[in-house]
Amino acid sequence: MDTLLVGIDAACGPVLDPLFEAGALPALASLVEDGTSGPLESQLPPWTPSAWPSLYTGTNPGRHGAYSFLTYDGYDWDVVDAHAVREPSLWELLDAHGLSSVVVNVPVTCPPATIDGAVVPGFTAPEDPPCHPEGILDDVREAIGEYTVYGSTEFADADREERRAEYTALVRSRGAAFRYLADRFDPDFGFVQFQQSDTVVHDFPGDRDLLETVYRAIDDELGETLAACDPNLVVVASDHGIGPYDGYEFCVNEFLRREGYVETTREGDSPSWVPIWRDNLRADAGESTTSVDPSLTTRALDTAGAVGLSPARVATLLDRVGLLEAAMRVVPDSVRRQTGANETVDFAASTAYCRLPVELGIRLNVAGREPEGVVDPAQYESVRAELMTTLRNVETPDGELVFESVLPREEVFHGPELDDAVDIVTVPSEFDHLASARVGGDVFVPPHEPWNHKRYGFVAVGGPDAPATNLTDTHLLDVAPTVLSSLGVPLSDRMDGDVLPGFTAPGTETYPRAAHDSHGRSTAHVKNRLADLGYL
Repeated sequence: MDTLLVGIDAACGPVLDPLFEAGALPALASLVEDGTSGPLESQLPPWTPSAWPSLYTGTNPGRHGAYSFLTYDGYDWDVVDAHAVREPSLWELLDAHGLSSVVVNVPVTCPPATIDGAVVPGFTAPEDPPCHPEGILDDVREAIGEYTVYGSTEFADADREERRAEYTALVRSRGAAFRYLADRFDPDFGFVQFQQSDTVVHDFPGDRDLLETVYRAIDDELGETLAACDPNLVVVASDHGIGPYDGYEFCVNEFLRREGYVETTREGDSPSWVPIWRDNLRADAGESTTSVDPSLTTRALDTAGAVGLSPARVATLLDRVGLLEAAMRVVPDSVRRQTGANETVDFAASTAYCRLPVELGIRLNVAGREPEGVVDPAQYESVRAELMTTLRNVETPDGELVFESVLPREEVFHGPELDDAVDIVTVPSEFDHLASARVGGDVFVPPHEPWNHKRYGFVAVGGPDAPATNLTDTHLLDVAPTVLSSLGVPLSDRMDGDVLPGFTAPGTETYPRAAHDSHGRSTAHVKNRLADLGYL
């Protein structure tokens, strides 16, 4: 193999350094010692569904179009997939120049591109996703055994040791699948991604023992893959970092409601706990082992949602009639954590709102752009400037600024997909405060996730063809140009990144942008997993 790209979600110095010191990562440590490594600055927002497309296209979200876990059509939403990515991926550019690829478990790659090689999509794909070539996932399972995107215990009340076994099995299946496909297709380029290094932190924040288990499994797969594929160049990269949040959870929409920007409703269809809980219950109803009729719980949840009851009040109600145990068996953890908020944001009636916390920003409800916009386009700049000033001055109860910067979107993003971005980008101070879209209750509360994403990840370059260089000021957007240069393929003239030090860019070329007809509809399984991780 000429070039191997290994993605380790959420890898960063504060996580890796103790593992290196403990001797837990011999394969990665050897790669670093013989090559070079350093911090990798992520993009804004530094979250999986936007950052991985930035890495594999070399473009900012304003060009490629994937800003967060959701895409929007007016106020309607769906989970992001590859239809949202408008710039060609690395493997599509390589295919245009007659080079083959094997891509396994990379997020936001479903539906897969048709290339010389194979693609097995990862995160945000449905379970049993369409793959390229058709039927290849069946071949993978026949060759290596079980292969799933999300795993069997992700939604269940599995205990810690069951989760440990699940994480390890998922990691090992990624490596085994990649090696099987690499042997079968003999590609010029390979890309395998490991997601459990991020998942374990969201599921068990601060659990260093489980984290080490996952990283040891990843390192084992890295070592076996290097031995099997013998690549000339190896690039290891993460999409962002991760670490403890010692600040506050800032409830953005509650703050905006008090400032007069957000209106609320009891009848909204925004991403909320009731449909997620209800759909999950229906999905599991046929497998219920309890004597309680799941349809009764479903009807109770439908009624609760219609009258705007909070999760805490619903739980009390279900307990009184003997249905709580059945409901809690299938409800995502993130739903269990919610304790209030009878109301949701009325997007159509609001002036500005936070659609989803991981977007790191505020969207204005502009007339002529949104279906029922209330902000006159002639007043857009003045309304936005006033709100930015307000946000820049927000302080925590300890007197510290919540945001280190509050920026107009055009200072962060650029490209033909700019109109899908938030209008105001809010960057938490040192990424130590967590945003929430909740309405109701206090503006500042303790973070419901004590660990979350950080701005700086990790990059390492090794192998026989690795240049002797130092990696400084390295950015996520530089990975795709570097991979292309290692294979002698011209960069896209729309790429925002550059080749890493020691590599020579082989010129540029104009490649066509993607022209997807429509966005696919995600499954309840995917939405529930995102809710379970706290993203919805």
